[in-house]
Amino acid sequence: MRLVNLLAGDVGGTKTTLAIYQMDRGPSNRLAEITFQSEKYPDLESILHEFLRKVKVQVDSASIGVAGSVIEGKANITNLGWVIDERKLREEFKLTSALVINDLVATAYFVPHLTSGKDVYSLNRGSPPTNGTLAVVAPGTGLGEAFLVWDGSRYRPYASEGGHSDFAPNGKVEFDILQDLCKNWSHVSWERVCSGPGIRNIYTYYHKDPIFAYEKATIEKETAGLEDPVPFIVDKAMTEEVPCLTCRATLNTFVEVLGAEAGNLALKVLATGGMYLGGGIPPKILPALKDGLFMRAFVRKGRLSNVLSRIPVHVILNPRAALLGAAQYGIDLRTTCENS
Repeated sequence: MRLVNLLAGDVGGTKTTLAIYQMDRGPSNRLAEITFQSEKYPDLESILHEFLRKVKVQVDSASIGVAGSVIEGKANITNLGWVIDERKLREEFKLTSALVINDLVATAYFVPHLTSGKDVYSLNRGSPPTNGTLAVVAPGTGLGEAFLVWDGSRYRPYASEGGHSDFAPNGKVEFDILQDLCKNWSHVSWERVCSGPGIRNIYTYYHKDPIFAYEKATIEKETAGLEDPVPFIVDKAMTEEVPCLTCRATLNTFVEVLGAEAGNLALKVLATGGMYLGGGIPPKILPALKDGLFMRAFVRKGRLSNVLSRIPVHVILNPRAALLGAAQYGIDLRTTCENS
């Protein structure tokens, strides 16, 4: 009997990770995996051809999580300009099936499979009811959001583009940041502030503040030539020995913004079962998330603060959650189809 192999993918604005799994063994049996820099390729098909050429493993179907809205099997990748189409993937790579799903749906799909302690760190244990709704907020190159609802037998994930909804500032600093961003964009979304580029936008605001003028020359010298200053900003913000105060202020504001928007999503879907922080940024700033600033912003919802305080909040530590979720989604759907 010929083994059936699944091509799974996690396509983001910064990187694209592809892997191949045996259908009958699930995501625990990985045959190959390679990560590519997304911006170096004109489209996903170019990456897929290169990947399959390198690994020399035959695949029968694909399940790809992508950073963009998926409508009728087609997605426009927000931060890349790519168009990914299920039908085109099936035809070009001669697949029996090809699934394109939102990357946060993929991450959410894997949430019930996460192992406490190993895959997640809990910021708030909370007091969740049985089978309460779950939510995921994932800041990275963009800001992804999704939620899961219990259908009586299992959790079902649903996509959201809440990251593109209007940014709602709290306090003078955030109002000033909003005013600055409005000079460049007619619409300022949460993603403009709560993402990797958002950290850069917040930093730009503080960098102009006269209070931090004494650090300006040093920072400009150290960031000169850096294609992306965000890792530098985050690293300097969390350095205990003489931290960069401009960077520290930037990270603190980012943490507050992330907490506020996570709380917003928790209220909108009533995520009593738990809030999960995914994406590439939260694990890297875990010390900043643990100091209480995030949770204070998360629960600061006036008359509903007591509801938010009971919601568990977890940071997803497994960097392959979206990839594994895409693989599990494809495997489960195929199994369901075969058994129906």
